[in-house]
Amino acid sequence: MLLRLIAVFAQIFAFAFVFTPAHAQDKSPEQSFSAFTAELWPDAQAKGITRANFDLALRGVTPDNRVIAATKRQPEYGKPVGAYVNDIVSLGRIKRGGDKAREWAKTFDAVEKKFSVERWVLLSLWGMESDFGAAKDKWDVFRSLASLAYVKYRHPYFRNELIVAMGIMQKESYARDKMVSSWAGAMGQSQFMPSNVVDYAIDFSGDGHVDLWGNIPDVLGSTANYLHKWKWKFGVPWGFEVVVPKGFDYMRSRGSFADWAKLGVQRADGKNMPSTGNGILFFPSGAAGPGFLVTENFDVLKEYNNSDAYAIAVGHLADRMNGGAVIKTAWPTDDRPLPRDARVALQKKLAAIGYKVNEFDGHVDFDLRDNIRAEQVKFGMVPDGNPTAAFLEKLGVKY
Repeated sequence: MLLRLIAVFAQIFAFAFVFTPAHAQDKSPEQSFSAFTAELWPDAQAKGITRANFDLALRGVTPDNRVIAATKRQPEYGKPVGAYVNDIVSLGRIKRGGDKAREWAKTFDAVEKKFSVERWVLLSLWGMESDFGAAKDKWDVFRSLASLAYVKYRHPYFRNELIVAMGIMQKESYARDKMVSSWAGAMGQSQFMPSNVVDYAIDFSGDGHVDLWGNIPDVLGSTANYLHKWKWKFGVPWGFEVVVPKGFDYMRSRGSFADWAKLGVQRADGKNMPSTGNGILFFPSGAAGPGFLVTENFDVLKEYNNSDAYAIAVGHLADRMNGGAVIKTAWPTDDRPLPRDARVALQKKLAAIGYKVNEFDGHVDFDLRDNIRAEQVKFGMVPDGNPTAAFLEKLGVKY
């Protein structure tokens, strides 16, 4: 969602100072951006970018402070998980998904046969990323990526993506004005970053071109190829809502479906547990809210967007479009996801007291949730693995 106009202008002026690179402090913005592009050229040339294509990509490009301001927006963390999921899994989107399933049935048949990825998952991702193509890219991909690279946001990721985008325009002979994206450089109805386009985008329509903006078979085939290469397992649910018995030991987080059934954990929809496979018990809003058993396919969805709330929304939307039940347990109304700086501070604190933490990126993975459980027990809290502000206060986390 776009920021309200007043917020945009307020942040434009703020970020103009906060994100000025150190090497540019004594230069005007125009001069320092010119220095950035001059430093970029040798690396682009080494990757096979021609001078003509490099100049075409950056002609007239200046830093876009709206892009920098947008880095502070986190839709998956800006509201309670339940509110986020409910907004995504709307009746309107479910209906539109059903309409698209019928409209493109033959394409889905072919995609499922080739990639072994269920159509409902592809429909859900399509609906999430571009509202089935209705939401159009409006940003200049080169200006967006150059703005992020210039201020070294997540450096060197966006700098590399900028060069890759130049390579895509050059290889595919796209017109300059076709290279449009989200504010962060994600392109087309599948919202692939440039490196994703190179790695996963395919010409599924067979017309000799890859077009993620307007060619639906290419969009669906490319999305399926993405999930397939990340080892999506056909026929395995992403997860499902469960109800735990009274007196349940919340320290239990992993096991086979047979193990969970023996412990008295039941599916909320009344169906039987899968006959094989494993599930991780996950309370995205704490034990007072819905609980889920999630599978390896949940992790595959997070490869598309590394957010638990996003993966739940995609999975649940896919289920609903396929006739699945609503989430039965009420979401807590007082659930407030931690901001990124708090999550990073939590990771550093857990590492400091002896837990193994692989990355300090603010993503709370299942290993970290097990560490949180161990600490929650010490404080007499329900060990549901859900980090809250109250837990961080007890742990002495400052941010």
